[in-house]
Amino acid sequence: MAVNLNPSLTRSPASTLSLSTRLCSPVNCHFGKSQGRLFSPLIPSLKLPATNTRISPDRHFSPLIPANSKIRVASTRRPSTIYCFKNSAPEESLQKDKGFSLQVLKRWDVPWNWQTISLTSLACGFSFVLTGLIEAAAIQYSGINIQELSLDGTAEILFLTQGIATAVVLTVLLSLTKSFSPLPDDIYQYDWREPFDLKKGWLLWAGIGLGGALAAVAVTGAAMSFFSFNPERKTDSLMMLLPLIGSSTISTACLVGVTGVLAPVLEETVFRGFFMVSLTKWLPTPLSVLLSAAVFALAHLTPGGFPQLFVLGIVLGFSYSQTRNLLTPITIHAFWNTGVIILLTFLQLNGYDIKEMLQSQ
Repeated sequence: MAVNLNPSLTRSPASTLSLSTRLCSPVNCHFGKSQGRLFSPLIPSLKLPATNTRISPDRHFSPLIPANSKIRVASTRRPSTIYCFKNSAPEESLQKDKGFSLQVLKRWDVPWNWQTISLTSLACGFSFVLTGLIEAAAIQYSGINIQELSLDGTAEILFLTQGIATAVVLTVLLSLTKSFSPLPDDIYQYDWREPFDLKKGWLLWAGIGLGGALAAVAVTGAAMSFFSFNPERKTDSLMMLLPLIGSSTISTACLVGVTGVLAPVLEETVFRGFFMVSLTKWLPTPLSVLLSAAVFALAHLTPGGFPQLFVLGIVLGFSYSQTRNLLTPITIHAFWNTGVIILLTFLQLNGYDIKEMLQSQ
């Protein structure tokens, strides 16, 4: 609603208002309603009656104006415009948020550009490799011979080096993107609240995603067997960890700490929290999920496990897209890795040759 306002002060062309110690002064204002029409067809018509309003002396204009001050007010005949808006958007948005909705088609509001994405991705990869090289040199310089260590000692060294690498990479990632603070609420979000909310419950959707991952990986494995696609897994990281599986309680605890805590936090923050989110600046969210899942599978440097890792990455990406909470893919990833370690440990303790079993798959 737009109304033309023609103020007419009692003194013209220049009026002097004296403010008393109560910082107020009576002013006679005549408000006249014009025949102005609406500026927008979306705003409902409002009728304002013409009134003769007097501002009470009991009203205070401002506590910032000193007592007994004089203000010169220049009176003009120019009409002023009052805009009246009726806004029901908040109520409508609240009603929409109450229902269930899929978030997987929505993009993130990415604040950084492609230069930042490229530089940060390279920096994360370079820092991970460089940290590993420095750790290896430091171990050798300290006189520790990995070959002569016990299995428990090897597991402890593995946990320590992985913890350092995780801290370094996350520090590099957050430092390079810190200049864009404050970031949107759904970027780098670790929210423990409302774990079972239907729309964004991180634990609820982690359970759904874990079940979907088990089914999808099982179907992928069956398809690989049907088409006789069974690549060797001699260089897989899991094959390299086999001597530590089931060797002792300390070794198992260190393996669970590495695969069930450190690796999920690092990989999900980098691949889903940063890389996948950044891709949505130019690509639809489903396509970003697929591309980030492929990069996630390739980064493990295990050609034999690429199909399963790719499918797992897809499930992790869509689960994160639904909740916008990194706790969702981290939980799925953690339960997945921990479940594999516990299952292999159980089989190992019961006399199964897990190396032969993995090679046959």
